[in-house]
Amino acid sequence: MSDLIETLMSEASELAQAAGAVTLEAFRASALSVEIKADGTEVTSADRDAEHLIREEIKLRYPDHSILGEEEDDLIGDANLTWIVDPIDGTKGFVRGVPLYTTLLAVADELGPMVGVIHVPVLGSTLVAGRGMGCWLDGKRCKVSDRNNLNGALVNTSSYETFSSSALLALKASGAQMRAWGDAFGYYLVATGRSEAMIDPVCSPWDLAPMPVILEEAGGQFSNIEGGGSFQLDAPPDSISGLGTNRSIHNDLIEVMGSQ
Repeated sequence: MSDLIETLMSEASELAQAAGAVTLEAFRASALSVEIKADGTEVTSADRDAEHLIREEIKLRYPDHSILGEEEDDLIGDANLTWIVDPIDGTKGFVRGVPLYTTLLAVADELGPMVGVIHVPVLGSTLVAGRGMGCWLDGKRCKVSDRNNLNGALVNTSSYETFSSSALLALKASGAQMRAWGDAFGYYLVATGRSEAMIDPVCSPWDLAPMPVILEEAGGQFSNIEGGGSFQLDAPPDSISGLGTNRSIHNDLIEVMGSQ
């Protein structure tokens, strides 16, 4: 199994980087076309082109694998492995020229995500983890920070608008440093020890698929904001939540998010 995971880590990193290169061609382009999907979110041709590239490569290499993605219909294969694709995580930032968007890719089996990749195209940086294989940033082993107090901890989110008023006030009262380096970049910061936590009260499966294995292999912890640990691969869009931490402050943040 370790040989398979190592192979999938390499291939997932390669595919995420190739898709990221597609997005860079459109990043800050004057002719970038932006559409509004039925759910009210933005999508660009770069989203679709990048996901299509990944899907075609997966179908060539692993024709029996399933594929779940944000921009195309699910493909159900015969094997027990599923690839989860988010070609541009942070499209709102991407269309505004913000360089912190990412390309996400994960591979899951019956136990959940076993390989996860966060690629940051503008930085040319790739974070990859595999079950039992550790978490690696650009070829070097990485780990979460050792801060054990919520007071002074750097806590990120994609948007504080998704917090309840009571949770927002409780987080403010905790003494945490509240920032909004959000979307997958927030989890990238936690796994590399540059931040202590990332909170996402409202997400879709493709937004979070790489995070459980990345956080665990970096020595951190991932759950939903209520503390549940299982990742819901088949959950509807915008129906799940994510909490990624350095482990030491995880329970404190669960308490904060449950504040009434």
